[in-house]
Amino acid sequence: MTVLERDLVTVTGPDAFSFLQSLVSQDVEGLDDGAVVSSLLLTPKGKIDSWFRLVRVGDDAWLDVEAGFGPALRAALERFRLRVKVEIDEPIEPWGMAALRGDAFSGIDDVPASSRVLPVGWSTTVGVDVIGPREDLVDFAARGLDADAYERARIEAGIPRLGVDLDDSTIPQEAWLDRGSVSFSKGCYLGQELVARIDSRGHVNRLLRGIRPSDAGRELTRGADVEADGKVVGQITSSVPGLALGYVRRELEPPTAVTVAGANALVEALPGRP
Repeated sequence: MTVLERDLVTVTGPDAFSFLQSLVSQDVEGLDDGAVVSSLLLTPKGKIDSWFRLVRVGDDAWLDVEAGFGPALRAALERFRLRVKVEIDEPIEPWGMAALRGDAFSGIDDVPASSRVLPVGWSTTVGVDVIGPREDLVDFAARGLDADAYERARIEAGIPRLGVDLDDSTIPQEAWLDRGSVSFSKGCYLGQELVARIDSRGHVNRLLRGIRPSDAGRELTRGADVEADGKVVGQITSSVPGLALGYVRRELEPPTAVTVAGANALVEALPGRP
């Protein structure tokens, strides 16, 4: 099996965590060494710029992000690096991840110093992701998920993917990312106003849902319209044979029958979400 591709952005220097605390949606000050949290970097209007996992490594922050999005995350952080003692970098070597699930992650005790183990507690499965230089992860990848298996596992768990299910038009609550990736008790951060306003006295007009075709072997087309009673009510964002993710109007309470490109399907609640 091959190592899955990932990107890494490192934030180092004496102001690393105070700098991030002022920008990202999660409370990252006071994290213990080795602690892992998921967080968002939002646009000033409260839409999603990036979604990543932050790992505290000594006095440094490692930001683990979807492959291809490291340079954009680094550039976004650089725009706010004013009068702070912070360095923002990416590794020179190709970065990757081994996704170990179930029994495959038991007994992980030989992780090289170049890598870190990130716990995974998806509603449908538990395990770890080992991130590090790709050449250091070959042995772990041999017992981990390949790209196709990982894609199916994340869709089954209802985990959105940056650049696929998430972009700069997405509000965190639409993808349920206010659960686990946002702190509502920390101080101000970039884009906080919209997220806080929706949480306190509003709602979003669409929600990420599972969409299951009646034909278990059918793969719904990404970008295809979801229709109910002859009206477009959403769109497919991710798909594997027999299951998809997509945004649909919030008033469609699951389970609701819909059609996608003429195929019958059912809108379902994502695991662990109403």
